[in-house]
Amino acid sequence: MDKRRLQQIANEVRKGIIEGVYGAKAGHPGGSLSAADVFTYLYFEEMNVDPADPKKEDRDRFVLSKGHNAPGFYSVLAQRGFFPVEDLKTLRHTGSYLQGHPDMKHIPGVDMSSGSLGQGISAAAGMALSAKLDGKAFRVYTLLGDGELEEGQVWEAAMFAGHRKLDNLVVIVDNNGLQIDGRIEDVCSPYPIDKKFEAFNFHVVSIDGNDFDQLKAAFDEARATKGCPTAIVMKTVKGKGVSFMEDNVGWHGKAPNDQEYAVAMEELRKAGEALCQM
Repeated sequence: MDKRRLQQIANEVRKGIIEGVYGAKAGHPGGSLSAADVFTYLYFEEMNVDPADPKKEDRDRFVLSKGHNAPGFYSVLAQRGFFPVEDLKTLRHTGSYLQGHPDMKHIPGVDMSSGSLGQGISAAAGMALSAKLDGKAFRVYTLLGDGELEEGQVWEAAMFAGHRKLDNLVVIVDNNGLQIDGRIEDVCSPYPIDKKFEAFNFHVVSIDGNDFDQLKAAFDEARATKGCPTAIVMKTVKGKGVSFMEDNVGWHGKAPNDQEYAVAMEELRKAGEALCQM
């Protein structure tokens, strides 16, 4: 798929994020928007998945370790055809299957229930080891927040994955620089992220996570890496695509009001039109 088409899909994913959080009057738009590009690349280019058969045995697995970014995850699943895009408007509503955090029992395409920070990478490492033990070819991907790296369990899982040489595991870090309490370096700095993963025997690739050329190169490099897991450390912009949300910690976990919703959707509409005219 060409880059412009991926950019168009990512723009639709961002619209779905805003629709979902606005409809719920709650949720986490900032980190969902920063990860919209990698969600799009994973589900439309990188991963072996089939919306018609969400549980097929040889599918690649994805674990959203930063589970509060469910609006972005759900939006890309809807765009990929796992469930209707219209259902995004039911996010967090009573009776909706689209809960505030991913639920593997009720949402097509979700491989692991998540939300407790630090635990997703452990589940992903277990899946990757299971594939190795069973001689399966599927790959496992997990997306972490940079603030999440403050959790000790992340590094226990990294130690395990490096020791077991899980070269079928790709750990992706969304380094947008902000967490709920402020800038990550002010709260409890996880830097240097790349050197930490290298110390746990990971191959590390550092990229601009909002650039599809760099995403392609990084995932190609990860696929070619043998004998150790890969960590892709993505520098991104929190709130990417909506001007007043970009790099603004206040939009970590807040829904837009009617006026803010209208402005955000208009910006994304214009961005989509510009991509169509390229």
